[in-house]
Amino acid sequence: MTTRHAVVSGASIAGLSAAFWLRRTGWEVTVLERASEFRDGGQNVDVRGAGREVLARMGLTEAVRAQNTTETGTVFVDDSGEVLVELPSDGPDGATAELEILRGDLARTILRKLPEGVEISYGDSITAVEEEADGVTVTTNAGRVLRADLLVIAEGVRSTTRDLLFEGQVDRRALGITMVFGTIPRTTHDDSRWRWHTTVGGRQVHLRPDNHGTTRAILACTESEDPTRLGQARALARFRDRFSGVGWEAPRILDGFDASDDVYFDHLTQIRMPLWHRGRVCLTGDAAWCVTPMGGGGASLALVSGYVLAASLSGTGSLTTSLTAYETWMRPLVDDVQQLPRWIKPFAFPQTRLGLAMRRTADKALISPILAPLTARFTRIAHTDRALPSIATTDRTK
Repeated sequence: MTTRHAVVSGASIAGLSAAFWLRRTGWEVTVLERASEFRDGGQNVDVRGAGREVLARMGLTEAVRAQNTTETGTVFVDDSGEVLVELPSDGPDGATAELEILRGDLARTILRKLPEGVEISYGDSITAVEEEADGVTVTTNAGRVLRADLLVIAEGVRSTTRDLLFEGQVDRRALGITMVFGTIPRTTHDDSRWRWHTTVGGRQVHLRPDNHGTTRAILACTESEDPTRLGQARALARFRDRFSGVGWEAPRILDGFDASDDVYFDHLTQIRMPLWHRGRVCLTGDAAWCVTPMGGGGASLALVSGYVLAASLSGTGSLTTSLTAYETWMRPLVDDVQQLPRWIKPFAFPQTRLGLAMRRTADKALISPILAPLTARFTRIAHTDRALPSIATTDRTK
């Protein structure tokens, strides 16, 4: 029997999970990554719900646990840093999850565990795709021509290959929120908690510990225009104006961003699509369903999607039937996270002092014994009562 070949475009968590499980089920796998080398860095992600089971089946639970960010809890603070509310972090799915890890650390952990036979080509990207009934031909920027049985697009929210092949089917829903993430020096005043400050004008300031001796910082605000198009220097200057007078740690963060080589912007945009596959091409991760940090759980969904895709393809059904099964299993998890209530944005980003006062009152109410069970539902991401689909792995690819 001829070994099937998959080309996976994108070498972050979704792409690496797909490569891992496709290879485990006997596929030859070629991964293409636009970046010239492995992309390290990034902010905290967590593994929740079905993602924990997939991680366990990969044999990576303890490796991830060993790289815990050192974060022990989550607190809301005022403009002087005094704690207003402490969120519950007990159990695997508290505000600070049991399996909390930096994005780059999680991706590298999967990378190191990839079965033998997965080829990764950095500094290369797709320029053309030719689809036929019995295969797909991929041409890359480096001039490679790859013939495959399946193309998996795992490129992220602004996927160029997705836009090329699924033109007119991509529903981009900008949430009107911009975040800038970065790594800054740790100080003696930093501690082991995620400290979260919300203030008027729709602005937030976040500091989180990491396991590398530095601090991960986030500035977030309501913003109708996308500053990512301005270039980093101009975008940071815009954030200086936007966060003028905020106080607390905002000036320190902005100064730290100016000197950091790990800074990136995100104008939060959900991706919704009627279908995640066509012919011999399928989408996964943010390219298919970006949930944004507002929804959360992107890393868990990415982990699960690679497993479910490979499991669906490991059966005896046709390619179309298998890709439909993959989509059918994943849709409920994605839909659950993408359905943001209308009140969440004005609640999370109050504009006025009255709105901020109401937010702080609500924060205290939400952790009360009466409402705590309801609040806990917001961190139950990627949960399902369904068993993961069965998968037929091959011993030679372990």
